[in-house]
Amino acid sequence: MTALSDPRLKDQKLDGFRVEIDAARERADVVLDRPPLNVIEMGERDQLRIAFEALDEDLRVRVIVLRAMGEHFSSGGNIAGFLQASPEHVAKLAWNVAAPARCAKPVIAAGRGYCFGVGFELSLACDFRIVSETCQYALPEQRLGQIPGSGGSARLQKIIGITRTKDIVMRSKRIAAKQACDWGIATECVADDRLEAATDALVDELRAFSPLAQRTAKALLNATEDTGLQAAIELEGHCYSRLRQSDDFREGVEAFHQKRKPAFRGT
Repeated sequence: MTALSDPRLKDQKLDGFRVEIDAARERADVVLDRPPLNVIEMGERDQLRIAFEALDEDLRVRVIVLRAMGEHFSSGGNIAGFLQASPEHVAKLAWNVAAPARCAKPVIAAGRGYCFGVGFELSLACDFRIVSETCQYALPEQRLGQIPGSGGSARLQKIIGITRTKDIVMRSKRIAAKQACDWGIATECVADDRLEAATDALVDELRAFSPLAQRTAKALLNATEDTGLQAAIELEGHCYSRLRQSDDFREGVEAFHQKRKPAFRGT
């Protein structure tokens, strides 16, 4: 395992999390590590953004995993920190939390136990959410006289619609893992002792695909989420046409005909 090296974090101690890079498996883990509840401090959000940006540029990394130590992913943010932060800092919260979505590489969130507030919002910004059966999602800001401020209600509404989002946001309602999976919030729900194995399996599955095709698919889906059908189909066609010129596509076709596993290079 090697650690993240980025000049923007050179003279800083990582605040409540660490980064691990396994170059042999082309994997990076962003690990929330402030037991027992992994509360996310205000300054930590800036550092998390920088970490995701750095990993997105790291040639050793194909897949990024966001996970946590202990029995809870995160109980959310430090409540007192909101009153202490400047308006300018608070205005950046959604941008910081959206860092996983801006990554060109696939990002997996692996969650168990509490996944509340900004912890939930960070998970929603990831591409895949694998949860253990102990996981509970919630946006509890109404209990504080506030609303979600880092994209939580907006992302959730895109996934499950306005009726269910109002039920969760306006009632500060907790959603259990199985229900989250049934509603499409979570990608997969597994037994608690299978969370790490399921995450490992998804990492290996994603690594087997062309990194160029993976980046293109993520960028296309993100770009067309709010686009009309005809425009989305046209953009999809442009992306398809570009990939047809790639070495990876040629390798994929040749491997298919030769009945062997493709050796993608990302070009």
